[in-house]
Amino acid sequence: MGELGVSFCYIFLHNSLMNILQRIFTDHYEKMIYTLHPRQSVTENVDKMINCGDPSFGGTMYGCPHCGKLKFVPFRCHSRFCPTCGNLYAMRRTTSMSFKLVNVTHRHCVFTIDKNLRQFFLDDRTLLDCLFHAVNSVVSHMFYKQNKSMNFTPGFIMVLHTFGRDLKWNPHIHCLISEGGYSDNGFWRNVNYFNYTYLRNAFRTALLNEMEAKIGPSFKKVKALCYREHKEGFYVYAKPNKCDPKTVVKYIGRYLGRPVIATSRIDKYDGDFVTFHYNRHEDDKYVEETIPVMEFIQRLIQHIPEKHYKMIRYCGLYARHREIDKKLHRAISREKYSVYRSFNQWRTAILSAFGYDTLKCECGTTMLFLELYFNHKRVSLEEMYEKAMSRSRERRSSA
Repeated sequence: MGELGVSFCYIFLHNSLMNILQRIFTDHYEKMIYTLHPRQSVTENVDKMINCGDPSFGGTMYGCPHCGKLKFVPFRCHSRFCPTCGNLYAMRRTTSMSFKLVNVTHRHCVFTIDKNLRQFFLDDRTLLDCLFHAVNSVVSHMFYKQNKSMNFTPGFIMVLHTFGRDLKWNPHIHCLISEGGYSDNGFWRNVNYFNYTYLRNAFRTALLNEMEAKIGPSFKKVKALCYREHKEGFYVYAKPNKCDPKTVVKYIGRYLGRPVIATSRIDKYDGDFVTFHYNRHEDDKYVEETIPVMEFIQRLIQHIPEKHYKMIRYCGLYARHREIDKKLHRAISREKYSVYRSFNQWRTAILSAFGYDTLKCECGTTMLFLELYFNHKRVSLEEMYEKAMSRSRERRSSA
């Protein structure tokens, strides 16, 4: 079979294995480009997601040493927008977050904003930093007031979500805060009471001041309106929840690391309309929504962040590296790091999720790595190693 025939086989195989999100974006890619005029980071992530798992982009060949059966595993795109790779990214990010956690109870808080402010963040995405700065200052000051002379510092992780369950633009911060702080002289103090009134008012004031400093005098009218309509501050969910050390790792994986939408939530696609479902946040009511396909695409791509933008930020104890902080007991000991990391390997992840070992042959023998393929050609490991090392040397010399 010639190269053209091989290419057609790869294309047919990829199209037959596409998930529903890949089909939606493939069918309407050109229309998206010419009508929605997406940002560069959007087109890059959509391109990666559409081609994820396409054998023509290369992959790994495995073989069974017993019966000789071959298996080809295509490369993945590693885009957070991709439902498959996004889930794996979330798992790995959750693992790295859990390694930082101190072995104490944590509080899951959600900092929300007024609806009138949402469009500002959509028009100018640099303003999203204001959300992080405001939450950081509010939480740090709340613990500082416990004892100003001892400077109690909590550990907290902030995660930016720009989507609601209906996929509309709704920027807010999820924050995981240790219920306690560590002083400069090595004393730990438990803090079980979070001043709800302070959090609401302080977050409103800090955020509006941050936004005014960036936007300028034209923001004053909106700021005054927010004060009139939110006299008790912006809504902050800070009630006690079950974030004890034993369950906190699962908790951050569920609430802090999830992608915009799972393919299981997309119920129907007929070429013109998309039907998806969600449980409404206010009353947990099951809602099924059918919208035009271009509106569905628009809702999704607006949540793709700019390249290299950090959606997760570590603060307090979790941002610093001091000798005195090493005395704190972590939720996960160093001896278990390798075990937790192994769960994030693609083979182990599929095995734990579906009970299926992808490299186990039908004869019961584990398949072995044979070759790498890229652009229909075999790639030697020595060649790849030399390329990687040369790039590393170039970066060192230019630094």
